[in-house]
Amino acid sequence: MFILRCFWESGSENVSLCISFENLNSFLGITPQGLTKAETIQVKGKALPTSVHCVFLRACYVVICGLNNIEILFPLRCHTVRAVLKKREYGAKYTQNNFITAVRAMNEFCLKPSDLEQLRKIRRRSPHDDTEAFTVFLRSDVEAKALDVWGSHEALARERNLRKEVEREYQENIFRNQQLLKEYKDFWGNTKPRSGKRATFLQGPGKVVMVAICINGLNFFFKLLAWVYTGSASMFSEAIHSLADTCNQALLALGISQSVRNPDAGHPYGFSNMRYIASLISGVGIFMMGAGLSWYHGIMGLLHPEPIESLLWAYCILAGSLVSEGGELVDPCLDLRCRCCSVPAVMQSRDPSTNVVLLEDAAAVLGVVLAAGCMGLTSLTGNPLYDSLGSLGVGTLLGTVSAFLIYTNTEALLGRSIQAERVQKLTEFLENDPAVRAIHDVKATDMGLSKVRFKAEVDFDGRVVTRSYLEKQDIDQILNDIQQVKTPEELESFMLKHGENIIDTLGAEVDRLEKELKQRNPEVRHVDLEIL
Repeated sequence: MFILRCFWESGSENVSLCISFENLNSFLGITPQGLTKAETIQVKGKALPTSVHCVFLRACYVVICGLNNIEILFPLRCHTVRAVLKKREYGAKYTQNNFITAVRAMNEFCLKPSDLEQLRKIRRRSPHDDTEAFTVFLRSDVEAKALDVWGSHEALARERNLRKEVEREYQENIFRNQQLLKEYKDFWGNTKPRSGKRATFLQGPGKVVMVAICINGLNFFFKLLAWVYTGSASMFSEAIHSLADTCNQALLALGISQSVRNPDAGHPYGFSNMRYIASLISGVGIFMMGAGLSWYHGIMGLLHPEPIESLLWAYCILAGSLVSEGGELVDPCLDLRCRCCSVPAVMQSRDPSTNVVLLEDAAAVLGVVLAAGCMGLTSLTGNPLYDSLGSLGVGTLLGTVSAFLIYTNTEALLGRSIQAERVQKLTEFLENDPAVRAIHDVKATDMGLSKVRFKAEVDFDGRVVTRSYLEKQDIDQILNDIQQVKTPEELESFMLKHGENIIDTLGAEVDRLEKELKQRNPEVRHVDLEIL
């Protein structure tokens, strides 16, 4: 046994390392690079772990035969080196570990179910709430099978194009057959129960809009007759007001019918925003048709006043309009669950259709009162300018309503957050779970139709997740597997096996939290929890 004593001078401190080697020749060489077979290392009498790696800064060696002890003075640099596995280079594109479902394998690679029977099947955790696990295949296996079936990539591409053409023709035939079936049922009398779209207009905001369309349509007709008979500018503004309300509420009905459509591949989150879009266009329409024409007619009345005929019929029609508009105002108020049209009720309502009808009806009632007052002043004084001022007042009222509708629906389309109290409630539910350390970057947005989308960054407690995995395992078997580990390769295999299972457990924890969040809060339809 040869002893090598090395001295390292670091400032005023001398450090002595005594290193024993089985063979001095394993150390002596042309340019010795380091001490890698250390059995005993001491620094100032304290034992160091054998992972300390001493690297020479200046190559120096002495060969003296017959001496058991050699002392060499030269500087050394000591640092810790840990045994690590060789890093694998996967490249920019690596698909050897990609899984695909059976449906995707048959659609993308033109395979039959019988072709997949010979492939290796893997059970994985399902991303859907209605199933716990499902079968997937390695993409590399499916690609190899597709080439074996079709012979080449070119033949596979031709088959894909052919199937796309057949699928397009099939969809066209389905659409054509649906139209023929609808015409046939309409001809013989459709006894099928009402569809979801029709049922939408029999309750809630849909019913409110349909009632408003009917009443405003009748009001427009009678107000138009009164304007033709009297020539009153205020009555003209009221007629235009009712026409604008009718057109805009018809637009709202279209938005409601589109918003209840089911999600599809092109619109995975559905069409609920169609209500906001229709309400936004409605607000612009009120401003252009209602406010614009009322202002124009009022200004023309001020510039070119004309005598007004008897206003008796106009008063009668305004009285009837006041009754109908007041009755129409009850529906949206009841839909908002309030007996009075308070500002907080309107601001807190998340249904744009009800808001539009409520504001239009409230403006209509105020407009009728304003028009009747100005027409009364004209009747008492004989001055037609009061009637023109009434037209300007109705136009200003419509402009205010349209500005409010444009602002609120623009905010909704930009992604309006739900109330802070509800966000806090959802956050506290997640934070109370033992697997969660903290919640960050919470976003809860209103999607319309009382639907909420919730997104958050979740800091999971790795110890709790790991303990959840270990509780389902045989600890004695794991301990036995650990004792069998002797080489780095065996250690790698052991860690990869349990590491993958722990990752699956973490994914299961995410699914559990999402499911519980939806169950406790039915309005939350889409949950995206990202691991921090």
